[in-house]
Amino acid sequence: MFFVATSPLSEDGHINLSPKGYNTFRVLDSKTVAYLDLCGSGVETIAHVKENRRMVIMFCAFEGPPKIIRLYGKASVIAQHSNEYKRLIPIFPEFTGLRAIIKLDVTRVSGSCGFSVPLYKYEGERDQLEDWAKAKGKDWLTKYQEENNLFSIDNLGALDESDL
Repeated sequence: MFFVATSPLSEDGHINLSPKGYNTFRVLDSKTVAYLDLCGSGVETIAHVKENRRMVIMFCAFEGPPKIIRLYGKASVIAQHSNEYKRLIPIFPEFTGLRAIIKLDVTRVSGSCGFSVPLYKYEGERDQLEDWAKAKGKDWLTKYQEENNLFSIDNLGALDESDL
């Protein structure tokens, strides 16, 4: 599990913090990481990245020694129709409802204590998102994204027709 935080440029805009699960995170090289962006109700991360590229990814230790790691950098949205997507997608597991790959060019790495982060025991993945996406099917998911993922809650552009 990791967390992704982004923010619009507008001081009136909504900051976004999203938990991420499944086996979706990959280290591409010493300064680049990426993760799969799966279909969801909101599209804030994509909208913020397209507007200003700022992102931080945070990992917390919920077992073992208390530690927090943050990866700061400039992100980009890798759309499904792009050559870069076709080059990267084989390193990830297959998921239904995949929207894009989010790539982060890391400019800073920081570590801190996680003394106040509670201990949790991992029990397994939740199947609901993947089961929901499979049950709905590709055509329904495309329509859903057209209706719900073209703009952020602050009305910033996110997905466009070529991304679907």
